[in-house]
Formats: sequence, structure tokens, C-alpha cells
Amino acid sequence: MPRSRRIQKAAPKRVAPKGNNGLKHRREKQRAAADAPKDSPHTYRPEELLSPPMLLSRFAERATDLLAALPEEERPTQAAVTAALRQAVLEAFRSREEYVARMVEVDLLAGAPHQSASSLRKGIRAALLDQGVRCVDSPDGEHELFVVVEGDGEAFEVLRPAYVDQATGKLVLSGQLRRLPGPDGGDHAAGDGEATDGEGM
Repeated sequence: MPRSRRIQKAAPKRVAPKGNNGLKHRREKQRAAADAPKDSPHTYRPEELLSPPMLLSRFAERATDLLAALPEEERPTQAAVTAALRQAVLEAFRSREEYVARMVEVDLLAGAPHQSASSLRKGIRAALLDQGVRCVDSPDGEHELFVVVEGDGEAFEVLRPAYVDQATGKLVLSGQLRRLPGPDGGDHAAGDGEATDGEGM
């Protein structure tokens, strides 16, 4: 067949990509973020980073305004106020750093490979003990650390242990007990009935 009579097939036309793809991707990302569950983990990005000098400056400015309302003879010196605020800010930052470090340790412990629930619990208990927190699993001799939240009877079953700050002697979280019908129905006998009825902290 002569070349002039051959049917030439037109090459498919390339469609040029539409512009403004960046805007499209941003909108899709915003829609995905809006559809995500509110309790899903996300990255916290504060509008401004915590800074001790910045916080100290703000607190000192506010303290100056408050002190101006006091009679002159009762006002502390500006140096004393600044020193007290500086100490408070530094202690707050140290506490936060220590808390974050402990949370990181717990997260690493929980994410360790081949971790059983029992070993995880032991590791967390050991970390609490290192921080001076004592876990009380039994009300024997320490009924004042527990509250009875439900049930009737003369025996107790521990629903939740109590946690005590050994450094201060304060109760961090009260334990919870359930009353059971018979002396053999629970983990611990009722003793003198020192456990408190009702919720407590």
C-alpha cells in the first residue's frame, strides 16, 4: 500500500497536569485531620516554646501590678519578688523535665519486645518505688488507705491498690474494696472495719 494511503493513528494527547496541586493536597490533609477521631494521637506543636526567661518576665510584670495595690510599707522589694519568682519558675521546669523523663521510661518499658503484662507491671512498680511511691495491695493493717465502694458482707476483696508518697506520707490515690458475703469469699478479712465506706482520694 502506498505510504500516502496509510492511515496515520494520532498519538494520544497528553493532558497537562492542572495547576494548584499544592492547594488540593492541603485541603485533603485538612479534611483527613477533621475526620480523624478526636482522641487519636497527634503531634503537639505549641505556638511558642516554653522559656524560663519569658515566663519570669511575664510573672514579674504581673507581680509588679499586684504589688502596686498594696500599701507601700507592706510591699516586698522588687529584688525579693524577682528572686522568689525565679526560684518557682526553675522548680516548675525541673519538675516538668523529671515528669517527662519518667513518662518516656514507662513508654519504653511498655514497648519492649516480648513484654508480658506481669513483667510490665513489675517494671512500672519498680519505677514508682524509685520515685518514692509505695503501692499497697492489701488493706491488712492499713485499712485507712482504702475505701469500700460496693457490696455487703464481712470480707473484703481489693479492687484497686492504694498509692502512698513515702517522701511526704500523703495518700496519692486511695485503694478500693468490695465487701463480700462470707469470711471465705474474699481475699482479706474485714478486721476492725476501719475501711471507709464511699469513694475517697
